[in-house]
Amino acid sequence: MPVTDMIVIAIAGFGAGAINAIVGSGTLITFPTLVAFGYPPVVATMSNAIGLVAGGISGTWGYRRELRGQWDRLRWQIPASLLGACLGSWLLLHLPDTAFVTVVPILLVLALVLVVAGPRIQSWARRRAEDAGRTAEHVGGPRLVALTAGTFAVGVYGGYFTAAQGILLIGVMGALLPESIQRMNAAKNLLSLLVNIVAATSYTLVAFDRINWAAAGLIAVGSLIGGSVGARYGRRLSPTALRAAIVVLGVIGLWRLLA
Repeated sequence: MPVTDMIVIAIAGFGAGAINAIVGSGTLITFPTLVAFGYPPVVATMSNAIGLVAGGISGTWGYRRELRGQWDRLRWQIPASLLGACLGSWLLLHLPDTAFVTVVPILLVLALVLVVAGPRIQSWARRRAEDAGRTAEHVGGPRLVALTAGTFAVGVYGGYFTAAQGILLIGVMGALLPESIQRMNAAKNLLSLLVNIVAATSYTLVAFDRINWAAAGLIAVGSLIGGSVGARYGRRLSPTALRAAIVVLGVIGLWRLLA
């Protein structure tokens, strides 16, 4: 691998790790980068998922304080995410490559739309979370069932194609939970990390020879640092600038796939 490619992939991993810790959808930096360098879409997805586990760990650790008091419902969400990720990973490994090449551009467009609409989704979630009288941490009954089902659906999506699963999770939780954005973001980081771990484990066990380990390693190093930086300084960064960069790189990756 040329040195310039190594540097760019590592930088992309750093950016993805930081963005995942703050708003999610960092895959839209690393996935198009790998595709732009000529990696097949399935190889890019698997290598990317493995590399971003490191960033998920550092980002989740950085938000560990905000996770306190959420375990009553996370004990339902965590199994839902794990089961969904297993199904999504199975779909990626068993559907033919032609199906992936057909589906990924659609998912990428959907993810880009979610990134662009992210501020409105989060603003809507914030209004619900800050609504007077919605401060109880325990959620039960129909809302818990809906939350678990929504988490499972996002897990399936994340196991198949990880981009923007964080924004999807915040959208689901914001509609159902009496929580602040920062606490939902902490839960989002943990659940996204679990999905990536399941996906990465599945790919390693079943498709070891199809993974580009050099690219995965570079993304891992970059995302580990980026996740820590993102968790620490994320509130000082401009979400608009981050989303603009994601959209530009996503459009480049989409053009590359369609070409």
